[in-house]
Amino acid sequence: MTGKLSSMTGFARAEGAYEGWRFVWEVRSVNGRGLEWRARLPAGFEALDPEMRKLAKAKLVRGTLNIGLNLRRDAASSGYAINQAMLGEVIAMVEKIRLQTECAPPRPDGLLALKGVIEQAEEEVSEEGRAALYEALLATFGEAIDALAAARRKEGEAMGAVLAGHFDMIEKLNAAAADNAAAMPAAIRDRIAGQLKELLESAVPDDRLAQEASLLAIKADVREELDRLASHIEAGRALLEKDGAVGRDLDFLTQELNREANTLCSKAQDMELKRIGLDLKRVIDQVREQVQNIE
Repeated sequence: MTGKLSSMTGFARAEGAYEGWRFVWEVRSVNGRGLEWRARLPAGFEALDPEMRKLAKAKLVRGTLNIGLNLRRDAASSGYAINQAMLGEVIAMVEKIRLQTECAPPRPDGLLALKGVIEQAEEEVSEEGRAALYEALLATFGEAIDALAAARRKEGEAMGAVLAGHFDMIEKLNAAAADNAAAMPAAIRDRIAGQLKELLESAVPDDRLAQEASLLAIKADVREELDRLASHIEAGRALLEKDGAVGRDLDFLTQELNREANTLCSKAQDMELKRIGLDLKRVIDQVREQVQNIE
């Protein structure tokens, strides 16, 4: 059973319309240290940005958002107008040509057919109308953020199940290490006794002998590492059941797990225990890869 983990990757799209305007929001999310922002808005609509940030921060904690707004107006809501400056330039050019050669005067339909002479003219939007349009745009953006958050939670749920399996495997390997003869006190005593015998045969002074014996015992005993691994496993499972943004906590916990696995490998006195330690490192590395994408 896992809590409401969220991934930092996802995509959402939301469409809306208002008074002849049609718009589409697209929001993509990838990994990020915090909540980072890249918005591409049409000219004149930059004022939406602060309110968009508020809506996003209310639902998301981490991730890099790439936001795009496709905004257009229905043809029925706009008319056509003559570009007087362009028309004036065209007429002046025609008159110059007529002075140089005999030709018929240009026909109006021919002038109007020239590119740039007729332009689509959008109806001026009042302040009240623009405010209402902004409200509609933000409402639809909120829908896109809600959909993105839902997509990230769905992916996070799947990632939580994978992580739970990884913690189960770490627990099994930890138990195998504890059962290994190299980790048992009797085996440790036998190994130290053998090493002490070699030291005695080399006529080492008593104080040096006691020091070496103490160092051998510390180096051979991995029970503290195994106990800390068990504690970290319990903490990891608790984080998986916790709601909210736990990605950073899981990342830190992964570092602690890896530290204990490294120590276990360095202390291992036989190949079986060392193999278990290496398997632990492999699974912990898989955990690390997963948690990099968790909010």
